[in-house]
Amino acid sequence: MSEAVARFVDLVRGPEPPLDEAALALAAGADPDLEAERWLGELDRLAAGVDSLPALVRRLFVEEGFAGDTGDYGDPRNSLLPEVLTRKLGIPITLAVVCIEVGRRAGIALEGVGMPGHFLVRVPHSGHLLDVFDGGRRLDRADCAELYRRATGSTAPFGPHLLPRVSTREILLRMLENLRAAQRRRGGPADREWVLRMRLALRSDADALVELGEVLAAQARWDEGARLIAAYLSSGDQPPEVAERLRRTAAGLLAHLN
Repeated sequence: MSEAVARFVDLVRGPEPPLDEAALALAAGADPDLEAERWLGELDRLAAGVDSLPALVRRLFVEEGFAGDTGDYGDPRNSLLPEVLTRKLGIPITLAVVCIEVGRRAGIALEGVGMPGHFLVRVPHSGHLLDVFDGGRRLDRADCAELYRRATGSTAPFGPHLLPRVSTREILLRMLENLRAAQRRRGGPADREWVLRMRLALRSDADALVELGEVLAAQARWDEGARLIAAYLSSGDQPPEVAERLRRTAAGLLAHLN
């Protein structure tokens, strides 16, 4: 396990981690030499002089020019906080991390909202929602419903249950799922490995574990992959079909050693 993965695992193992530090620990998987203090300082700089929500929106989306990456949404850099701070481009969830953390430094409380298909930001205990992918545009319930239908194609009734507040761990999980999809398309086995290891540290499941086994196999690390799966099988009860799938995967990995 790399040092970056080990640090991330330690950070998320305890109580709810600080969002800024956790997002930077995640990004260290892509850049082991990442200097977290530099990027914490950049968030401090962005917050200087901000004294209201309109001022926060103006600072980020007008003065600094942060924007949604509509040209290459699936670029892995859009899921890495230092890259978003450098390029001033991102996807909804990473732009939300910037907005929430700059707001926190300025004394403006904001929370992430995990609407299916499109991540939003909200002033807690209010209906004040922002689309940070669209310049911090303020949304009402009808706007959210329209966004939801465009993003998901669903015709189901829209309601508050589709606008849940999400925890830091859920934000990190969603960021890693975005990276997981991006690295499947563009990354090599080593790029996918650290993403999957961090992903499994937040929530264990058979699909991610099988994928990690495949990634290790692509690096000729068959025995390591089989041991990981065996440890997961021994850690608790799995449905019979899941356990059988994992046993088949482990056997396939071990077959390469014969």
